[in-house]
Order: sequence, then C-alpha cells, then structure tokens
Amino acid sequence: MTARTLPLDDRLQRYLAAHGARETAEQRELRRVTQRMPRSSMQIGAEQGALMQALVRVTGARRCLEIGTFTGYSALAVALALPRDGRIVCCDMSEEWTSIARRYWKQAGVAGKIDLRIAPALETLDALLKRGKAGKFDFAFIDADKANYANYYERCLKLVRRGGLIAADNTLWGGSVVDPLNKTVDARAIRAFNRKLLRDRRVDIALVPVGDGMTLAFRR
Repeated sequence: MTARTLPLDDRLQRYLAAHGARETAEQRELRRVTQRMPRSSMQIGAEQGALMQALVRVTGARRCLEIGTFTGYSALAVALALPRDGRIVCCDMSEEWTSIARRYWKQAGVAGKIDLRIAPALETLDALLKRGKAGKFDFAFIDADKANYANYYERCLKLVRRGGLIAADNTLWGGSVVDPLNKTVDARAIRAFNRKLLRDRRVDIALVPVGDGMTLAFRR
C-alpha cells in the first residue's frame, strides 16, 4: 500500500477503462468516432466523464457551463447526469466539431438540455453576466485554450454560486508542468493557472490525477 498515486501502465489503464465507467451506447460510439479524428486527444476519457457525472449528481447541479465542447463527449456525460429540467450552456467556436456533438446529443435524447453557443467563450460568459446570471450556475467545466484559463475561471467564479464547483481540465498538461525546459505558451499558462488557484482563498481545491489532470475548485 502507498499514499502516492499509482502510475498507470498499459494493463492498469485498460483495467481502469474497463471497470471505471458505465458508458451508454451513444457515449461509446461518440468516443470511437472521435478517436478517428486528427485531434482526438482533445476528448476526455470515459473515466473522467464518469467522475464529472458523479460530481454533478453529488452537488445537485441543475445549471451548468462548459467552455470548450469539441465533439461533445463531456457535455453528453453531464447532460445524462442532469435532472429532466437541468440545462448546460456549452461554449465553442467550431461548427464542424459540434455538428458531431449535436448528432449524438440527439441520439441520446439530451439535446433539449444543451444550449450550444457558437462564439468566443469570453463573449458568451460576459453576456451571461450582463443578463444577471451571476451566481445562477452550479457547475462549470473549463477545457478550452489554455492561455485564457485564468479569464474563463474568473468569469465562472462569478457565474457559479457559493458551494458550486468549477472543474478545469489538462492541469498536468502531459507532465510538462514539472518540466522547466517546456516553455511553450500552453505549458506556461497552465503553470500560472495552477499557481493562481493554489493561492486563491475564494475556493477550496483538489487536483485530481485523472486523464491529463483535472483541478476541482469549490467556491466558498
């Protein structure tokens, strides 16, 4: 036994994939379709989707935000966990990628829960704030361009209620957060974001080593 997080070799990763989530047929098919795409690594894994569903259920979330939708797996996972009258606002810039998302949302019977906004996410978030939606959301998932993570986070912190949850993906960035030789814009942005959250007393945090790292920030 150890207090350290286990390293996942290929066998253990396969075991985790086989035992760590119960996917619907639509989720499995959407993952298969996305894995054939050039940028398939942008899709979250099944176990991360299952964790997000558990978080949505345990927090009693009804109103959710997503920044960065890609082909729609994470939004599908969240929508499946929401109650019948639950809603998720999704922000993305790509009609091409989200056209795939729309197809599988419809097949899964959750399209009515998802409000997709094709526009720069900061514009969508600022518009929600102007419409008086501060404190009206229960859960937010950030998984878009890394250079804007801090900006997305600050907007979400206003939009999410006290006791609500913000989840930020890719906060280990392939392990490059501990590689001082990696000075790419994205790696530097993630390091800065992680430092920001560590110091931010407006939230309680937990960096979970699932997928590429996911930081949970509970608004105090």
